[in-house]
Amino acid sequence: MLEFLRVLLDPVAMVQAGGYLGVALIVFAESGVLVGMFLPGDSLLFAAGLLAAGGYLSVGPLALVVVVAAILGDSVGYWFGAKVGPALFRRQDSRFFKQAHVERAQQFFLNYGGYAIVLARFIPIVRTLTPILAGVGTMPYLRFLAFNVIGGIIWGAGIVYLGYFLGSAIPGLERYFLPLTLLIILASVAPILIKTVRASSK
Repeated sequence: MLEFLRVLLDPVAMVQAGGYLGVALIVFAESGVLVGMFLPGDSLLFAAGLLAAGGYLSVGPLALVVVVAAILGDSVGYWFGAKVGPALFRRQDSRFFKQAHVERAQQFFLNYGGYAIVLARFIPIVRTLTPILAGVGTMPYLRFLAFNVIGGIIWGAGIVYLGYFLGSAIPGLERYFLPLTLLIILASVAPILIKTVRASSK
C-alpha cells in the first residue's frame, strides 16, 4: 500500500512504473475525464521528458503518445459535455467535485473562446473541464478539434521536449524536479493571471 501511494504521489515513479501506456492513460484521463481531474499532468510530462533524456524512454514515441492521448481525451470530454454535461451545473459539491471549479472553467471559456481550448491545457482542473464545457455549449466539433489538436501538440510535445532538452543539457536535473515543475506551472499560468487581475481592477 505504501509503495502504491509513493508511486501515486511521485510523477517520476509513475512514469517508471507505467511506461508509455501509463503516461498515455493518465494524460487521457486528465484531459477530459472527470475522474482524472487531480492527476499530475504538467509534472508527469516534465518527468517523462527528464527520464527520456536519461535513456529510460524514447522521446519521439513518448511525445507522439502524449499528443494522441491528449487529443483523444479532450474529444471524449467534448462528447461527454454534449451528452450529459448540463448535469454538471446541477451536481452538488462533494469531496472531489466543487461547483466552483465548473464556474471557474466556464468563466475562463467565456473569456477566451476557442483559444481557451489551447490555453486550458496549462491549467490543472480547468484543463479537464474546458472540453466538457465546449461540448455543453454550441462550439461546432470541427472548430473544437482544430484548437484541440493545436493545444495537444503545444502542451503535450512541448513539455515533454522541455524536460528532455533540460535533462540532456544538465545532468542530475531530476534532483530539482519539484521546484522546476512549480516554475513551469507558474510560468504557464502567469500571463492569464495577470490579465485576470488587470480585468478585475478596472
